Amino acid sequence: MSETAALAELAKRRGFFFASNEAYGGTAGFYTYGPEGAALKRNIEDAWRDLFVRELGNMELEAPTVMPEAVFEASGHLEGFDDMILECAECGATHRADHLVEDAVPDIEDAEALGTERVAELVAEHGIGCPSCGAALAEEPVEEFNLMFGTNIGPGSGAPGYLRPETAQGIFVEFPRLKEYARNTLPFGVAQIGRAYRNEISPRRALVRVREFTQAELEHFIDPERDRPPIEAVEDVEVPLYSASAQTGDGDGGVERHTVGAALEAGPLESEWVAYYLGRSVEFYERIGIDMDRFRYRQHLAGERAHYAADCWDAEAEIGGNWIEVTGFAYRSDYDLSKHGEHSGEPFTVFRQYDEPRTVERAVVDPDMSYLGPEFGEAAGEVADALEALAGRDRSAFEGDSVTVELDGETHAVPVETTGFAVEEQTEAGEHITPHVIEPSFGVGRLVYSVLIHAHGTDTVDDEERSFLELPAAMAPTTVAVVPLMTKDGLDERAEGIAARLRADGFEVAYDDTGNIGRRYRRQDEVGTPYCVTVDYETLEDDTVTIRERDSTEQKRVSADDLSAVIRRLVSGDALSEL
Repeated sequence: MSETAALAELAKRRGFFFASNEAYGGTAGFYTYGPEGAALKRNIEDAWRDLFVRELGNMELEAPTVMPEAVFEASGHLEGFDDMILECAECGATHRADHLVEDAVPDIEDAEALGTERVAELVAEHGIGCPSCGAALAEEPVEEFNLMFGTNIGPGSGAPGYLRPETAQGIFVEFPRLKEYARNTLPFGVAQIGRAYRNEISPRRALVRVREFTQAELEHFIDPERDRPPIEAVEDVEVPLYSASAQTGDGDGGVERHTVGAALEAGPLESEWVAYYLGRSVEFYERIGIDMDRFRYRQHLAGERAHYAADCWDAEAEIGGNWIEVTGFAYRSDYDLSKHGEHSGEPFTVFRQYDEPRTVERAVVDPDMSYLGPEFGEAAGEVADALEALAGRDRSAFEGDSVTVELDGETHAVPVETTGFAVEEQTEAGEHITPHVIEPSFGVGRLVYSVLIHAHGTDTVDDEERSFLELPAAMAPTTVAVVPLMTKDGLDERAEGIAARLRADGFEVAYDDTGNIGRRYRRQDEVGTPYCVTVDYETLEDDTVTIRERDSTEQKRVSADDLSAVIRRLVSGDALSEL
């Protein structure tokens, strides 16, 4: 059985995750996290929040998941948030065309970057058929399909809106207010953990590609000319880099390990800010239990990089022989804030104070509206605005007798003498700038899936095969299980009392008195519980209990009164043998 198939069976049987709505036949692309999975997911989110909000001193918000159409028109999602769809003429099944190519052609890892025409050619060249009915797909068109879920805001037809396809826009649209909370001072970061929705053409691979998922995103707003990250904090961190040159054959073709400092000095890292977050994130991945031998940072190729991204890297985890993206690190420049400022008319800028006031020459206009009004009618105000914008960017346009402006594709000539054009000296204390954005965006569900795959193992204990999850203690859904040796002679009452006290001390505790003691240990090992506490007859005599460690199966007796302190030491990294 493959590791993904083994995990799917374990996840459903032990309550980590399972397909939703199975009583009604199921709904592709939607998963429910069971009791174990919800706890693991929450622990990973808390670890992310601990580093990217608390330790780095960033703000956190929670924005709505439904937003009006205007937001996505400004962001470009209405026109450009598409995947490649291919429909079978025989059975009517729809498929993600680039995925069909990737499955059929092992050498192609990212067919999406090739474009619809090339993907259609590859479908024909390789004789790819419909996975549902087997019919040939060579003559079928490959088209773009927008992934956003549409809705209406308000009764009846209402106002058009969409379920957000990423949490980032909920941060960007609130920038005018958020900058006030940051005292109008750059740099500052705003984080959010929340749900996003994408109407995937072909959901697949369990939690990897779904239609509803959780993102943990940080938008870090900077002054690109003044702000630098504290690279010294991560310059010695080793990062496994799969560069663009290695992917295209210009390099040695594999992952190279460099320190952040060395990779910035000699390549392939270019952006200090992206490099900084790659380095900081290593700590997070190690903390949650990603196997760093099955992990890499892959640089985007030119064809797959978003048009606004100056540099972009993906953190990828190896699962079942495939590499999946778990995080994207992008330098988004000023694209998002500029677009929202342009579409909304609100100031998505920050005032940058000069060290000393500056005297500058500014081209200004003061149009004669008694001329513009009769000449241009209702468009007079737009002509005046166009003249002002033109003066700001090209004062030479006003050197002749007339100046030409363009409105809605039509050109209009205006006598220069009616524009009130002049060049004036002005003293300025500063200027308004549009911040740039660095974005680390984490897929929480994919992290959960990767951690489970990397933690899952089997071995033999007492001549019996054991399945276990080697989760970090701080990530495990349950920290400690309390198990009475027997359910008589007061052992169960004593065990229940110990479990209650551990819960009061802040631990996630399971109480298990079903089946023989070995079976109970195996059950806890399989869901990743790092420690079991056994209450036996010796407990009634000297108030000691046995602690069993999951990974080594080592056992040690400790005082019941010291139990909480001992467990805290174990969770913080002390070995049981050292106690």
